[in-house]
Amino acid sequence: MAVAPQESIYQFEALMDEVDEPLKRTFQNVHQGYPNETFARFLKARESNVTKGYKMLIDCLKWRVENEIDDILTKPIVPVEHYRAIRDSQLIGLSGYSNEGLPVFAVGVGLSTFDKASVHYYVQSHIQINEYRDRVVLPAATKKHGKYIGKCIKVLDMTGLKLSALNQIKLMTIISSIDDLNYPEKTLTYYIVNAPYVFSACWKVVKPLLQERTRTKINVLSGCGQDDLLKIMDYSSLPHFCHKRSSGSSNNLNYSVENCFSLDHSFHQQLYNYIKQQFLVRMPVEPAKQGSVHVTLPQDADEEDIAKALESELEKFKTLKICPDDTKTNDVKV
Repeated sequence: MAVAPQESIYQFEALMDEVDEPLKRTFQNVHQGYPNETFARFLKARESNVTKGYKMLIDCLKWRVENEIDDILTKPIVPVEHYRAIRDSQLIGLSGYSNEGLPVFAVGVGLSTFDKASVHYYVQSHIQINEYRDRVVLPAATKKHGKYIGKCIKVLDMTGLKLSALNQIKLMTIISSIDDLNYPEKTLTYYIVNAPYVFSACWKVVKPLLQERTRTKINVLSGCGQDDLLKIMDYSSLPHFCHKRSSGSSNNLNYSVENCFSLDHSFHQQLYNYIKQQFLVRMPVEPAKQGSVHVTLPQDADEEDIAKALESELEKFKTLKICPDDTKTNDVKV
């Protein structure tokens, strides 16, 4: 017998009361003040089965603890040249927001090469964007619109897609599994644009790797998708690859500041500076070393002379800072 949604939420709450403290702590970062909406996500991901949904959530929380996901936004990928190479080969960015306030993430599927770093760094970068979305972007959108916003929209650009892209199937499978198991129901719709003729062949390989609930959210749009996407977002929020070009070519992409894939784009600047600031905040601050106190006293000094000498020496320390303020940092364009 099917369990009513609200009753399922109550069951979820009761089960979560019994979990260990480390799992409860990391759950705080997952739900961001909206635990019931989070329970609903995991329930939907497991066909409203409370037992399966609860197991999925617990497995997710254990994964977070074991992999220190709560701290991942304090771990910048350095040097910046290395991070820039990742951004140039793992194309993703925030282009704007839909009319309903949902963040619009653009993904350059066809032109992502994943050949500038190890799998570890690409996975780390992907998780950092997920966590920044869930802990910063979505809460800010919720506050701005006065209603809960817990999902995003993704526009997948197939420009430049070749059959050789299947060589990255291992990495794509890892990233897809991370999203399916640990960030379920965070995307409302996937829009595919600029699909070349080889897309159908690649789709036959990739489609079986996706969960059914993910496949049903995928919409393939005609051409660059501009006309369809303008029904749900303003022109300013369109990803750069969705703008119609008079030349009719989809290969002449202008990688400028407006390109949301670029590290120079405001979204990536904010993300990178946020991670650097979190890193500095987490750094231990040691007391400043102020030196030793040297007091010279005559051999026949009495207690009153000693007290006056010490009092005079200690007066020198009143103007010294106890500890330097090393936790403040300004945004620096990388």
